[in-house]
Amino acid sequence: MEDFKAAVYEGRLTDAVSNVVGKPLQYFSEVPLNISVAGEPGSGKSSFINAMLGLHAGDPGAAETGIQTTTVDVKAFPHPHLLKLVPSVSRTIHADLVNEIQGMSKKFYFVRSNIDLDLEASKRQRPSDYNEEKILLRIKDDCHEGLRREGVANPQVFLVSSYETSRFDFPLLWEKLKSDLLGLRRKAFLLNLPSIYLPVLNNKKMAMKKQILTRALWLWIFAAIPIPGLSYFPARKVHSWCYRNFGLDDPSLTDLSQLVGKTAATFKAVMKPLSFTSVVLWGFAELVRAVVIIGDYNHHRHFPLYGYLLSGGISLLSTYLILKKFVSNATDNTQRVLTEALVCEEKKSI
Repeated sequence: MEDFKAAVYEGRLTDAVSNVVGKPLQYFSEVPLNISVAGEPGSGKSSFINAMLGLHAGDPGAAETGIQTTTVDVKAFPHPHLLKLVPSVSRTIHADLVNEIQGMSKKFYFVRSNIDLDLEASKRQRPSDYNEEKILLRIKDDCHEGLRREGVANPQVFLVSSYETSRFDFPLLWEKLKSDLLGLRRKAFLLNLPSIYLPVLNNKKMAMKKQILTRALWLWIFAAIPIPGLSYFPARKVHSWCYRNFGLDDPSLTDLSQLVGKTAATFKAVMKPLSFTSVVLWGFAELVRAVVIIGDYNHHRHFPLYGYLLSGGISLLSTYLILKKFVSNATDNTQRVLTEALVCEEKKSI
């Protein structure tokens, strides 16, 4: 990841993102991945986890099960080859759970557990016309229809028994998880990237702020001319310098948009301008310094030396503060652009 960090620090955002998205899926094989098993109380979450782990109730490392046992605390169960299973705090309404998962742009599989018990109940109730295949099809269709009503376009439903793992959809679920695993690990890696690039951006912000005083002194020269707003133009130059340094200029955004299959306007839309308050305060300070010079001249009728010195101090302070705002704003916008670019890539993972 050193190449990624260096590219972010140097403002080469396209190179940074390319460094990640260009990795083969196998590169992400060691990325930690947590998969939550969520559902209503007593729906068989713990038994399902044990089945996925190849364990029985009471085995070392197995989830607790039983007639009176209901999972209410989050606990992780590491899988030796596949993933880490985490039973979530119980939810009582599947629709709420589906909406919440989709709101977080997370992938999920709908597992109807205890399907063996459903079949046994159906057989007892109507033994004369019992047909296992038709019952399973009807249950799956009902699940599909319910998920579609909640806005799930292509719901994936698996009917399983935690005690008969070779039957029903358990083998299909297992194969599906294995086939999706590297893509899921890649997505988890991309989701974790902010923890890598945020410290890099903060370090760059601190380094650039150390250069700000030099830039402020350069702009201070314009304080010698008592015309309000004159220093706006060189300040805009410094603002453009900040954006180029962070890789937020138009050519850089165009290159990045081509890499992830978006438009430059997509990235500009997530960027935020400098706060209105900051601009107004800076403009007010510029106006004050001009008034000081003119007032000193009108009062003493000679070269406004004191006015120049005082207005110069005002200008230096206000310029220094606004340039620091430029750097902070560019840092925040770089974070937003990187996040948006990586969101585009996350959606391609699965």
